[in-house]
Amino acid sequence: MSDGEPSYEEARDELVQIVTRLEAGGTTLEESLSLWQRGEKLAALCERYLEGARSKLEAVTQGEDQNDDG
Repeated sequence: MSDGEPSYEEARDELVQIVTRLEAGGTTLEESLSLWQRGEKLAALCERYLEGARSKLEAVTQGEDQNDDG
């Protein structure tokens, strides 16, 4: 993606840690909201990575389909 953003794997791992912390409880309301907001950003970033990968795969498979037809 862009400079300074975590890789897909880093974002996914951090998101898993956030979910674990939220599920465990014991955080203040403010901490929970902050974690939730960070989690939303990470989830959106992961979705963008996955959409990009999906687009690349579709382009490759469409190219292969066109080569098979020719």
